[in-house]
Amino acid sequence: MNALFSTANPLPKILLTPFDGPTRRRSINGFQLSPAEVDRFNTLLARVGGHALETDQLASAGRELSRPGRTDAAPPCIRQRLRWIAAVEQLLADRRWQPANDAVDTAAAIVGYARSRDDLIPDWLPQVGRLDDAIVVETAWPKLAAEVDDYLDYVRVRSHQAHRRDRTPSAFAFSRADWEEVRYEEAVLAQYEKRIRETSFLPVAAPIFRVH
Repeated sequence: MNALFSTANPLPKILLTPFDGPTRRRSINGFQLSPAEVDRFNTLLARVGGHALETDQLASAGRELSRPGRTDAAPPCIRQRLRWIAAVEQLLADRRWQPANDAVDTAAAIVGYARSRDDLIPDWLPQVGRLDDAIVVETAWPKLAAEVDDYLDYVRVRSHQAHRRDRTPSAFAFSRADWEEVRYEEAVLAQYEKRIRETSFLPVAAPIFRVH
């Protein structure tokens, strides 16, 4: 898996499992969460394969990620997931890549929500304004991780193949099928090189002298 998609910066644990406690908190950095908007958000989470979140979970996560006295960039866990969204957006926009059918709808849902101004947490909210976007892509990631990883490898291979032919990658006709063929050839070559390292082409030499 591409290092970009490691889970070195996890989202708050309170978001990862269904909530069974009392709901008390309703605001994030002074912004009041709307129950109707939370319900709409949960409908999207269910669509991409996740469980519903309570207002208290969202508010608690926002509080955990808000650093006192800081109004600058989002925390690392959110920034990392925004890079995931950017990779999904790049995948959808690349006309030469043919996404797997079961990934298209999920990818479109993520990008559509991230682009929308009508979201659960306003983007202008300091530090945690993109927390809802991060939650959406985190929820959908099991359905998309392999596809996005394949796409980024396709970009690598396409760039290499284009440069070998003195072409720019954007102008180089290279499909998913072409990428799969090159990856197969790379795998065959890797196996061949491994066999060379582990064995010898020279036959076992017969002893020249015998001791009686």
